Amino acid sequence: MAFEPNIPPIQVHLCVKGGREAIAFYEKAFDAVETYEQMAEDGERVLHANLSMFGSEVMLHDEFPEFGGDVLSPTSRGGASLTININLPKPGDVDRAVEQAVSAGATVALPAADMFWGARYAKITDPFGHVWAFNAPLGTPE
Repeated sequence: MAFEPNIPPIQVHLCVKGGREAIAFYEKAFDAVETYEQMAEDGERVLHANLSMFGSEVMLHDEFPEFGGDVLSPTSRGGASLTININLPKPGDVDRAVEQAVSAGATVALPAADMFWGARYAKITDPFGHVWAFNAPLGTPE
């Protein structure tokens, strides 16, 4: 459903090439749960999907250049234009999130490390070109 109770004030809406494959990747890499899916009339592309992950929701769709091309995937644009930041409770969660994403097919863009701003931080790039950062406060008991 497009408008459910408690919609977050800001939501990520990802454009990908290969929507079904992207959903499968996010399920494996981030334990995402698909809560809604509408396929396009061609039966090939995802017109809209909602994925529950990290206590929030991410929307996703395939490219539809025939509708204008104002929104394209990072692979069509030549790279991501933003980083999706995931705030996690504990420093060890950052390492676990990176490990799980890499085992699902992501690549490490910035290895997990303790940063000057007092957080454990890392970045990965998913197979669809989106960059994800994981951030957790240092000093939090494991």
